[in-house]
Amino acid sequence: MTENRPDVVSKILKLKNEKKAVILAHYYQTGDIQDIADYIGDSLGLAQKAQHTDADVIVFAGVNFMAETAKILNPSKKVVVPDLEAGCSLADNCPENDFKAFIDRHPGHVVISYINCSSRVKALSDVICTSSNAVRIVESYPKDQKIIFAPDKNLGAYINGKTGRNMVLWDATCEVHDVLTIEMVIKLKQENPDAKIIAHPECKGVILQMADFIGSTTALLDFTSRDDRRKFIVATESGIIHQMKKKNPEKEFIIVPADKTCMCNDCPYMKLNTIRKLYLCLKNEQPEIILPQALMKKARKPILKMLELST
Repeated sequence: MTENRPDVVSKILKLKNEKKAVILAHYYQTGDIQDIADYIGDSLGLAQKAQHTDADVIVFAGVNFMAETAKILNPSKKVVVPDLEAGCSLADNCPENDFKAFIDRHPGHVVISYINCSSRVKALSDVICTSSNAVRIVESYPKDQKIIFAPDKNLGAYINGKTGRNMVLWDATCEVHDVLTIEMVIKLKQENPDAKIIAHPECKGVILQMADFIGSTTALLDFTSRDDRRKFIVATESGIIHQMKKKNPEKEFIIVPADKTCMCNDCPYMKLNTIRKLYLCLKNEQPEIILPQALMKKARKPILKMLELST
């Protein structure tokens, strides 16, 4: 395809109308994808939007567990993604068979799984959560209820601290957040003493202890809009900076970098999606998310329970 970007955008908009499609994009997508999306959000917002869409075709610009969630909530609709290789380190590090054995070793435990997991792990769970609603969902159970929390141990430890629980944690982390170091946060704070530190709860505990505010991707975005500070050190994926700058052009946002080679922290899976791939997947209606009906039926129950508890 040799068209320039404006041509691709106009073709996407034309195809979207012709096919009665909706484009859902996560905050970690590139700015051009965010700008063309009908809805931009975090995992909870995207699941809520997918639940109520009347579109015939859902184009999901995110990682595949998110697109699977949209398919589970809309089993009769076509769900397509720009790149099938857009996976997730958390989902990869929580295989279905190993997780089933882990559950079997902890009888009597409710299973709360973070949405960053495969559809098969969702099907083994009692309820799903996101970083937006995890505390609320955990606290919906009695204090003495034994709980397994998977797959993100950093998020699980943060929730344990917030709620006073002692949930059993699956041992996995998000590579995008876990790679961030306290040394870099301290360095940026020393260089920018007037900046507030904001962090996603998937970060290591030592980073969260330094943060002025901890929250989901949407919560971080909202905080930077309502807070009167004009400079923020942001400990999460780089993609959210696009929306932060759009909403607050007068403020400065400094991403905590993954390493010393660049001032960035990009999810390699999220960034597999491009505006060109989005155009091609809408044009060809491929790659399509296909899941067995029995699996979708089983996985739908814990997702719907999450959505009910989030209203």
